Amino acid sequence: MQTSEKDAETMMHLFNTKDYHWSLFIGHIVLERLLKATIVKITGNHAPFTHDLAKLASISGLPFSEIYLERLDTVSIFNMNARYDSYKEEFYKKCTLNFTNEWIEKIKELQSWIKEKQ
Repeated sequence: MQTSEKDAETMMHLFNTKDYHWSLFIGHIVLERLLKATIVKITGNHAPFTHDLAKLASISGLPFSEIYLERLDTVSIFNMNARYDSYKEEFYKKCTLNFTNEWIEKIKELQSWIKEKQ
């Protein structure tokens, strides 16, 4: 969970320097690491190797609402590792100040909720 906290600081640093798409990418990592830590804490097993946040949420056993699961699906899209350049370019254009700010707030809300439910 400490790495998730450090990543959240990095997410905000990137946002403040207007690196919006990178900020959202790190936001994905914030939630991924937190969910994986939750899985280990709750189940005692290693978390699976996946970047799919909704899948990790399901494995965690936490009672996610439908709206939180939908948000996790959207945040999973921010993981740009294996995307095509044209897809990345479209995503970069979408990452305006307002869009990024909205999703950072949702990421922070999810982060708080997960930590509270552990």
